[in-house]
Amino acid sequence: LRFDEQVRVVVFKSQVKGVFCAGADLKERAKMDDAEVGEFVRRLRNLMDEIAALPVPTIAAIDGYALGGGLELALACDLRVAASSAKMGLIETTRGLLPGAGGTQRLPRCVGIGLAKELIFTGRQVDGERAASMGLVNHSVPQNSEGDAAYQRALTLAKEILPQAPFAVKMGKLAINKGMEV
Repeated sequence: LRFDEQVRVVVFKSQVKGVFCAGADLKERAKMDDAEVGEFVRRLRNLMDEIAALPVPTIAAIDGYALGGGLELALACDLRVAASSAKMGLIETTRGLLPGAGGTQRLPRCVGIGLAKELIFTGRQVDGERAASMGLVNHSVPQNSEGDAAYQRALTLAKEILPQAPFAVKMGKLAINKGMEV
């Protein structure tokens, strides 16, 4: 995607109804030794960084659960749209773990340090409406009977971006991302 000049916007959605991404398989992870866990987390973090570094806008369409690594995936996207009924949270502390794929950096940038600490320390889950009120998602929409309301709103948002000058959009993304690092 990074090198395909025809790609102007990327929308991430799930094929599983009611779930955006539930994060890592903790039963599988429990069978790993320390070296394997370290490699797993490194590769996961690299994947999220690659998504964040895509030169075009990315939109997460959260039509269900986005927990742990699933929310970290959504946070790696530039924009997030959630169904009001979606459930989101960095729940790792409830499992004796720490968000390891960039959530401890991206969540505070999104919602502020105090709220990010509260959400991570408690492992609390929030719905789409609460996520919108705290700035975690750009839009919260009522879920539809097909279960893809967030995806439909994400497509509408993508269609608003498409007519804009591709180079200007790419440079705008780069300027914002680099500016957040200084």
